[in-house]
Amino acid sequence: MTTLASPIDLLSAVPFMIGYQPSDSLVIIGLRKESVELAMRLDFPMSVDIEQNMTLVDHLRRNEIEETLLVSYIPDSVTDADVVIKALSESLESANFPLRESLIVVANRWRSLICSDALCCPIEGQPLPAFEQARVTAEQISLGNPLPYRNAEDLRQSLERFDVDEELESAITTIPEVADSETAQKRRQEGAEALIDFINDFESDGICRDKKLIAMILVRMKDLQVRDFALGSVTHERLNLYFDAYRWLMRMAPQNYVAPIATVFSAVCYEKGEGVMAQRVLDRALSDDPDYALAHLFRQFFATGRKPEIFADMRRELHPKVCDAIFSGTLQR
Repeated sequence: MTTLASPIDLLSAVPFMIGYQPSDSLVIIGLRKESVELAMRLDFPMSVDIEQNMTLVDHLRRNEIEETLLVSYIPDSVTDADVVIKALSESLESANFPLRESLIVVANRWRSLICSDALCCPIEGQPLPAFEQARVTAEQISLGNPLPYRNAEDLRQSLERFDVDEELESAITTIPEVADSETAQKRRQEGAEALIDFINDFESDGICRDKKLIAMILVRMKDLQVRDFALGSVTHERLNLYFDAYRWLMRMAPQNYVAPIATVFSAVCYEKGEGVMAQRVLDRALSDDPDYALAHLFRQFFATGRKPEIFADMRRELHPKVCDAIFSGTLQR
């Protein structure tokens, strides 16, 4: 994230950090050595929630945060917003996470609770800056980052299924699932090799036109070993590629084939720093299969605020074992 040199910079940066323009929210940003390390968004509480405040403090401590920034988007329905903000601020300060800045946004106006200069932060606030004209926005666009969504609903819709693809659905019916039989090993290998071919196609064209290949992946990803191969094949150096590819694949998937793809994609989102999107992707996984165990495990893990680097550590430990199980010790690509 670009340097945040002013309240205007902070207000412009928040949508990029969480993926959309928030409302009725608390956004806490953690800094370490002057750099943004994490951003957490939660619904603005209707009243003081000490337990929630302590959970947030635990997240900051786990990520070795040194200072914090707080932006409070106050709902019209909350009457004790100042009490809520004060309680959270005191929790942060008492846990040695000093607030470098605390902004409130009410009815498209903002002001700082820390600044005492009535000229720059009058009690009635100042109009929100034009987002499209902000320095931070220009810098993020120049870095190739997409504009944030307008709101949480637009983000959700961006993860929904594309229009029904009859050719793909027909192709799915021709692909046998992995079963506990003499063909299981061969079918797992076909699924893993299809994933490699898909990523190569997507890297070349930004799309995959081979419906038989897509169908192979969707069916074989129902097998846990093939799914774990997909999870372990992600590399941090090509994280943007896997983010785009698995998002596209998830949106292609028909009902009953979404959960494995969405769960793998949620891990990519989390590792990329897209924590809010990771949670929304898990919503899709669990709406497809409410009992999908790995999605529930990731939901619990994401809630702890653990560092996303843990996925890279997991790949280093587990992926060779998965490859050995599928390819009998020899990865053939």
